[in-house]
Amino acid sequence: MSYKYLDAAALRGKTITSIVQIGGDRIEIATDDGKRYVMYHTQDCCESVRIYRIFGKLDSLIGSPLITASQEISSECPSGVENPESLDESYTWTIYRFTTKDHHVRIYWLGESNGCYSESVDFEEIE
Repeated sequence: MSYKYLDAAALRGKTITSIVQIGGDRIEIATDDGKRYVMYHTQDCCESVRIYRIFGKLDSLIGSPLITASQEISSECPSGVENPESLDESYTWTIYRFTTKDHHVRIYWLGESNGCYSESVDFEEIE
């Protein structure tokens, strides 16, 4: 099995047939064209990347084409999200936004480290 890095915009116009959160650090997505995608982070020694909060229900995205599929990366705490009490020296927020005609879901990932490790989320097609 190999992976191909993509931007979340690759899902725009696609219809999700399955979306599953696995633990606190992985989301798997299948679309009606037979493709599969994964959001995750391969953890290293001195960092942590995890799903911090999901606004909306993931399964509400199933069955309708995605009008919006976007990703934003920021070192600022997003509006409307409580900043964690203690953060490492360095941190990165990655926000995924998915919208169908009837539903909107935002997935907030938080990556933390001592500044020497990756804090990013990988979004890839499983080939």
